[in-house]
Amino acid sequence: MIERLFVKELLGFKSIDIEFGDGLIVITGPSGAGKSVLINSLLANFGLANQEAKLCEVELQKPKELSSELYELEDEVVVKALKKDRVRYFLDGQNISKKSLKELFSDYVSYISVRDKSGFESETLILIVDNFITKKEKSFAKLLQEYKSRYALYVQKSTQLAEIERRVKESSQRVEFLQFEIDKISKIDPKEGEYEELLVVKKQLSKIDKINEVANRAEEIFSFEDSVYELFEMLEKDASYFSDAMNQLRSDFDDISTLSSDLADIDIEELLGRLEQLSSLIKRFGSIEEALKYLQECKEELASFETIEEDVTALTAEIKALSSELEQQSNTISGKRKKAAKAIEEELAKYLKELKLPAAKLHFRDTALYELGRDELSITLGETKVESLSGGEFNRVRLALMTVSAGGVDSSGVIVLDEIDANVSGDESIAIANMISNLAKSYQIFAISHQPHLSSRAKQHIMVSKDKSGSYVRALEGEERVKEIARIVGGENFNREALEFAKGLF
Repeated sequence: MIERLFVKELLGFKSIDIEFGDGLIVITGPSGAGKSVLINSLLANFGLANQEAKLCEVELQKPKELSSELYELEDEVVVKALKKDRVRYFLDGQNISKKSLKELFSDYVSYISVRDKSGFESETLILIVDNFITKKEKSFAKLLQEYKSRYALYVQKSTQLAEIERRVKESSQRVEFLQFEIDKISKIDPKEGEYEELLVVKKQLSKIDKINEVANRAEEIFSFEDSVYELFEMLEKDASYFSDAMNQLRSDFDDISTLSSDLADIDIEELLGRLEQLSSLIKRFGSIEEALKYLQECKEELASFETIEEDVTALTAEIKALSSELEQQSNTISGKRKKAAKAIEEELAKYLKELKLPAAKLHFRDTALYELGRDELSITLGETKVESLSGGEFNRVRLALMTVSAGGVDSSGVIVLDEIDANVSGDESIAIANMISNLAKSYQIFAISHQPHLSSRAKQHIMVSKDKSGSYVRALEGEERVKEIARIVGGENFNREALEFAKGLF
C-alpha cells in the first residue's frame, strides 16, 4: 500500500505532501487542474511514466511478494526521484534505473487508462482463470508448479536431443576428420623430450670428424706416460694423482670412441627427416606436449561418437515419458480451467448486465504444449471480439474481469485508474462504481473520476484545484465532499438540486 506522496516543483504544483489510506482513493477536480499530472508523477516513481517533478518521493509498505537480489528492501520502502539535468531514481537510498523500477514493481502497480487496450492476451486470461481456481482449490497451484517443472525438464532434454541429433548429422565428417588427425599424429608417434635429444645428436654429428681428428692427436699423450712415471720415481714423488688422471683420460677417450662408433651407425637422412616431422608438430601445436594433448582429446571425442546412439535412444525414451506425463497433466489443468471459465462467465455476466453489455465468453483452443499447458484463451463480448470494442467498453469489460478475478482476496497491489468512468450513462456509472468498490476490497485503488457515484464511494476523497498561483491538492471531508460532488453534478455554480443529489449518495 502506498502511504505517502511528497512532490516538489511539479509543473503547476509548488509542492504536494499527502498521506493515503487503503481501499478506494478518488481524485476529482476541474478539468485542467492537474489530476493527471499528479497521477503521472506517482506512476513515474514506478517506471510507468516520465517524471516531471524536481523531487518526488513515494513511501509504501513493502508487499510480501516483493523481493530483489540486487536491492535490500526495508518493511517501509521509499522510492525517490530527483530531476536536474536528468532524472535519477533511488530505492531505499540505492541507485536504481527506471527500467529496473518498472520490472521490480510490475506485479504490484497496475495502470489502466481509457487509451490502454491490453489485458486480454491469452497468457493474461490464463493467469486470471488459474488464480480463480487457486482461490477455491489450493492443490491446483501445486499441480501447476509440477507441470512447469516437468515442462522445463522436457525443454532441457529436448534441447539436448536436438544437439545430439545435430552432432549425428555432422558425425560422419567429424569422425573422418578426427580419425585423420589421430592417424597423422600417431604415425609420427612423438615422445616428450625426443626433439631436444635429437637436436643434441645432430649437433654432435656436425662436429664428429673434428672430434676424431683432435682425439687422434691427443692420444699421443699416452706414449709419454712411462717417461712421466720414470721421472716421478727418480724424484721420489707420489705419482698416484697422475695415475688417476691418466685412468680418467683413458675412460673419456673410450667414451669418445663409443660416441664416434654410435654416431657412425646413425643415418643422417633419417635423423633429419625425424626432426622435420617433429618440427611440423611443434610449428602447429606449439610443443610436442600440446600435440600429445590434442591427440588424447581427439581420441576421447571419437570415443564419444561410439556411444551417441545409446544417448539418443535413452534421451528419446525419457522425452517420450515426459511428454506423456505432460499430456496427462495438461489435460487435467485444461479440464479445470474450462470448468472455472464457466463459473467466471456466470459471475462476469452479472457485472456486464449492470453495464448494459452482453455476456462475455471465454474460448479455448488447443496448442502445442508450452509453459502454461496446452490452452490458448480468447474472449468475446457477445459476438464481438474485444479488439473491436471502443476504448470505454474495452476497459469496462477488463474492469469487470479484474473484479471477478480478485474475488475479495487480500492483496498488497495497487491499481491506478485514469478516468475509467468517463463518458458513461448514469446506470453505467453506478455499475462501474460498484465494481471498483468491490475491487477496492482487495487492492488500493487510485481513480481519477468525473462521475459522482464513484466519488461518493471513496474511502479517501482528494481534490485537485487550481488558481492563479498554481495547483493544489487536499483531502476532503464531510461537507466539502458533498459540495465537490455537487460541483461534479451541476458545475461550478451548482444548484440546490445538485446539492441534494450529492447528499443522497452518502
